Amino acid sequence: MKSDIIIIGSGPGGYRTAAYAASKGKTVTIFEEGHLGGTCLNVGCIPTKTLARSAEAASEMRNAASVGLKAVEPEFSLADIVARKDAVVEQLRQAIAGVLAAPGITLVNAKASFVDDHTVEAEGQRYTADTIIVATGSSHKTLRLEALDDSLLLTSDSLLSLTEFPKRLVIVGAGVIGMEFASIFSQLGAQVTVVEYLKECIPALDADIAKRLRKTLEKQGVEFYMQSAVKKIADGSVTFERKGKEQSVEADKVLMAVGRKPNVDGLGLENTSLVWSEKGITVDDNMLTNVPGVYAIGDVNARMMLAHAATMQGLHVVNHIIGEQDDINLDVMPAAIFTNPEAACVGKTEDQLKAEGVDIEVRKKNYRTNGRALAMAEAEGMIKLVADAGTGEILSCHAYGAHSADIVQEISALMCKHTTLKQLHDMVHIHPTLNEMLQEI
Repeated sequence: MKSDIIIIGSGPGGYRTAAYAASKGKTVTIFEEGHLGGTCLNVGCIPTKTLARSAEAASEMRNAASVGLKAVEPEFSLADIVARKDAVVEQLRQAIAGVLAAPGITLVNAKASFVDDHTVEAEGQRYTADTIIVATGSSHKTLRLEALDDSLLLTSDSLLSLTEFPKRLVIVGAGVIGMEFASIFSQLGAQVTVVEYLKECIPALDADIAKRLRKTLEKQGVEFYMQSAVKKIADGSVTFERKGKEQSVEADKVLMAVGRKPNVDGLGLENTSLVWSEKGITVDDNMLTNVPGVYAIGDVNARMMLAHAATMQGLHVVNHIIGEQDDINLDVMPAAIFTNPEAACVGKTEDQLKAEGVDIEVRKKNYRTNGRALAMAEAEGMIKLVADAGTGEILSCHAYGAHSADIVQEISALMCKHTTLKQLHDMVHIHPTLNEMLQEI
């Protein structure tokens, strides 16, 4: 069976690319061995944000006195929260199924693997196309330890389906996944401990912002052990080495959140001429591999492991295939961490820019000076804006606080148009809003 384009994987990169290609007149065959929507919809972005909203609501009830209401201790069943999450996920799966039912798209619910550079096989049937796009996403990593008790261990996948509430949760890793789950379960009332090998949480965040976010979560009850190397997970505890001394923390459950790896195994890549490794499939700036007509988008190329990165890479690939110019700037890639308060960033950190010898100007603004933030009882937060000292062009924005993802998204759009601080200051912002802090900064 032949089509114009084969896509392997139906995550945000895969299904959005299929829909866009079909709208441009291309015939598309898309393969999915699991649920539609990939990691993001099923065990990533959407489930975690659904749980985060439940946790946020619990926190609002507990802290209602801050807005003049009577505080109450929330009562809940983790099974009910998970059931709501499942309903949200199923609704969105159905929406994606509708998208992939469009004319020109053939959905094959089966695992596809390469036979050669331009042929894949699924359930004994062979499919060919001049263009193949690999969009298989990623899966969780784990650590090699002296001892590992599987009865204690959870991955982010299994934690999202847990129906028995863990009163003592230890999280190994203070990256995005670890920090989001730490925020969620601490707000729901668990005793949460985070053990991290690095000096600070979330390396992609500006160090100043990351530290402030961690301190805020500490005030909420999360305990952090930084610069700590986990040795074993056994006998109801996590043992780690910190500053030359061995320590342990008791746990009902342990979440392993030490990053993700590209899904390259089982794809039959060894049957192709593609350049790849465990770190992902090698691509150029157009997401094109070394084999003409074969592309890789999203987590599987490991350039930027974000759902929206996969989507925009896929749209750019289609434009590259049909010879259509676009203004997609994949170097300006915002990201958000949905803790409470949330954090977000776009562009390099202050330390990275200084290390590169860039002459920069740094502007900061605290939430506590903003009327909207105080009215919302969300005074905890800060925005850091970095610009070129010579031209004034905005180079990055890192922030934490209520709706910081929305604030960073505005700066992301402005960075795509090479906006300067002067131009930002001349843009009218609604009052009272959180975003007006950008105009005042």
